[in-house]
Amino acid sequence: MSDLLDDPRPGQNLPEYTVAEISGAVKRTLEGAFGRIRVRGEVGRVFRARSGHLYFDIKDDRNVLACTTWKGQIAGLSVMPEEGLEVVVTGRMTAFGGQSKYNLNVDEVVVAGQGALMALLEKRKKQLAAEGLFDPARKKPLPFLPRIIGVVTSPSGAVIRDILHRLRDRFPRKVLIWPVAVQGESCAAEVARAIEGFNRLSPGGALPRPDLIIVARGGGSIEDLWGFNEEIVARAAAASRIPLISAVGHETDTTLIDYVADKRAPTPTAAAEMAVPVRLELIAACDDFGARLTRAASDAITRRRQRLADLSRALPRPESLLEGPRQRLDRAGEALPNALIRGVQTRRLKLSELGGSLRASTLRRAIAHERRSFAALGARLEPALVRAAAMRRERLGTLAARLVATRPDRAIVRHRNDLSRLLHRLSTAARGGIDRWRRELEATDRLRETLSYKATLARGYAVVRAGGRPVTSRAQALPHRALEIEFADGRLPVTNAPPRKPSGRDDSPDDPGQATLF
Repeated sequence: MSDLLDDPRPGQNLPEYTVAEISGAVKRTLEGAFGRIRVRGEVGRVFRARSGHLYFDIKDDRNVLACTTWKGQIAGLSVMPEEGLEVVVTGRMTAFGGQSKYNLNVDEVVVAGQGALMALLEKRKKQLAAEGLFDPARKKPLPFLPRIIGVVTSPSGAVIRDILHRLRDRFPRKVLIWPVAVQGESCAAEVARAIEGFNRLSPGGALPRPDLIIVARGGGSIEDLWGFNEEIVARAAAASRIPLISAVGHETDTTLIDYVADKRAPTPTAAAEMAVPVRLELIAACDDFGARLTRAASDAITRRRQRLADLSRALPRPESLLEGPRQRLDRAGEALPNALIRGVQTRRLKLSELGGSLRASTLRRAIAHERRSFAALGARLEPALVRAAAMRRERLGTLAARLVATRPDRAIVRHRNDLSRLLHRLSTAARGGIDRWRRELEATDRLRETLSYKATLARGYAVVRAGGRPVTSRAQALPHRALEIEFADGRLPVTNAPPRKPSGRDDSPDDPGQATLF
């Protein structure tokens, strides 16, 4: 009987489960058997729902494992799953009874090996390059001497100390530090927020906006530097309106931010050297430019002075320019009195001739007219003619007296006065010119006396001449027998005896022979 009850064949007495019971049992079995596991595979389909949850597949050549990352877990992922990327995911196995499916709840994703990381990096690089973020035309020039420098780095590492030390040595500048994590899950987001935060600062505000940004980190493995390969960091660097220097890792390390930055520095210390010039070198360059400017100005002035001197030698002397006018003036001054006298005489003679001819012709015309009138009237009416002739004769006498005694003499007197005034003015001008020339000649003579060597003779010196020419040394005077010495009060001729040849006898000191000047 017991054998029949234990027979597991179909149709026998098997336990019955509800759908919820069997789904719960399967879920508990999966979660209990596997717990937290790591799975390696290639990322397949990736889908992000409107709710914020992330759904993707991990597959190999024959099988597919569905994976789910809830909205609250996405921020903790160090690497976002991308289709075709080989990754190692970590999470808990579970089942979803609503669809009779099992999946892996993933809370950590890492790239499976450096080869996969490089493949992902190359994929992102091609994508950003296709968008034009690496174009050299969009890169901004660095300011020559920034007033404020913003540094995005870890505040506790040696990088910030190296940058500050190098800036202090080269050209001290004001530095704003934005502390970020330089590796790990939060690295990319913090670096991107730091770049955007510096760009949002207002120029001249309480916290001034920097003129230059340096994103710096020391060396490390590709996993340590992966935060600077994230797309969010590259896009933030490309969107920065402030010039940006990338100084991530050592010289051989290359990240995506290096391609989009305006300038790449091999090390953080080199970034500080790119940011500012050397202050002492600038001072030396300014001093050198100042010295070159001074030399150029001095050379230009010297050349122009020499040119002016050359041109001045080609000009005639002022004395030679004035010799001709002075001679003409002297001749004109000598001839002026005689010319004035001749002019006055000529005008007086002409005036007399005009006065005599005017008086004679006027009288003759008047007499002839009166005679004709008298004859006509006498012929017509003799008595009246007699009276009229008497009256006209009287009038004719009056006119003749007035003409002779008054008008010609007054005109002559007026012209004579005008001529006298003109002669006086010309004589005054001639005397003034002669006096001025005399004063100029005396001043020139005083200057000549001042520059003459005779003033030196008055102080006790003398001039020795030979053959009419001054001699200034004994060698010049020896060949000449006759010399002349000029003192302040006159000249004295002397005879120069040649030096005597030595002989065997002693000459007496009282020998009255020819004296010698030397």
